[in-house]
Amino acid sequence: MAEGAYADSMKPINPTVTWPNHTAMVTGVNAIQHQVLFNGLLSGADPHHPRKVEPWRPKEQMVRSPTVYDLAFQAGMITAQVDWVAIYDAKTITWQFAERPDPEGKIERELIAAGEVSKEQLRSFAGQNSVWQDRIWADAAVDILEKHTLNLLLVHFLVLDSINHKFGPGSANQTTVIIVSDHGFRSVQKEIHSNVLLRQKGFAAPGKGSVWVIPDGGVAMVYVTDPGQRSTLLPELRALFQNLEGVDHVYDASEFLSLGLPTRAQSDQAPDLLLSAKPGYLFEDGTAGDLVSPSRDRGAHGYLSDDLLMQPIFIASGAGIKKGVQLPQVCNVDVAPTIAVLLGPDMKNTSGHAILEILEVPGVH
Repeated sequence: MAEGAYADSMKPINPTVTWPNHTAMVTGVNAIQHQVLFNGLLSGADPHHPRKVEPWRPKEQMVRSPTVYDLAFQAGMITAQVDWVAIYDAKTITWQFAERPDPEGKIERELIAAGEVSKEQLRSFAGQNSVWQDRIWADAAVDILEKHTLNLLLVHFLVLDSINHKFGPGSANQTTVIIVSDHGFRSVQKEIHSNVLLRQKGFAAPGKGSVWVIPDGGVAMVYVTDPGQRSTLLPELRALFQNLEGVDHVYDASEFLSLGLPTRAQSDQAPDLLLSAKPGYLFEDGTAGDLVSPSRDRGAHGYLSDDLLMQPIFIASGAGIKKGVQLPQVCNVDVAPTIAVLLGPDMKNTSGHAILEILEVPGVH
């Protein structure tokens, strides 16, 4: 909302049910013109039998006005839909994963091949839990976006609608939602192949011990696998890497605590040295080729956590959360203690703390 535009409300058309209003959003007209009045097509003209609404009728029989996806398709654009409505058998949709998916469909087969869903689950899709259905629809939308070039994608989810139908309007306010990401990103222009340097300097040769670098994006971990060589090699390695193009700093075990990292005495996962990259550089694997090479324009993470571009997002809303609170920064280790306060259990031995400034839980100050 802060970075775009929003309205305090959006007026629907009558009747205020799903299919008429979805159709209004893609046709730009109300039910007078598009003529979708139900979540389906009213059928049955026999005066001796009650009429019924049939949802799985072709779109051409239901929607009486041109849609934006019709126009896009006719203009040579690529269109797609996931769980959109009043769109069954639409000839102007290029890729689709329907509300009732076809196990033999192209996108369905891609999800099956990826292990996201099975044929059996697709065959019984309509009877599944709506939360799970939404997850599969999300997977389908991601699959279409990642594997197919698009101009227009329509996606419809059901959980919010289902919750309000089942428990009443506003019942979603009983839920606390915390939205977080794990890291930020930096742009990368060059790659550092640290193991090329080790090969060039003979650090894997007899008498030099075994040294290896494990790249991890914006940092790299240096391991000396021969304990007897460690004290001799570490000063030499530190000087070697400190002078390498793109390396910002070489950290040894005495500095690990300040970075929140364990030492070898604490963990068998810990390195002997940690290399941090300068902005625009990325540590990559490989023992052949150039030591430092240009990179295609891409993004990377793994840089030190105080890098402003590595900061992820934190948003909390709903039950137990105060409105309108804006904090300059929290830590991701604060998330679990905050959730624990909302749920009730006492969470001990954490390095983070509950973010009390955002909570309105009774008895918490």
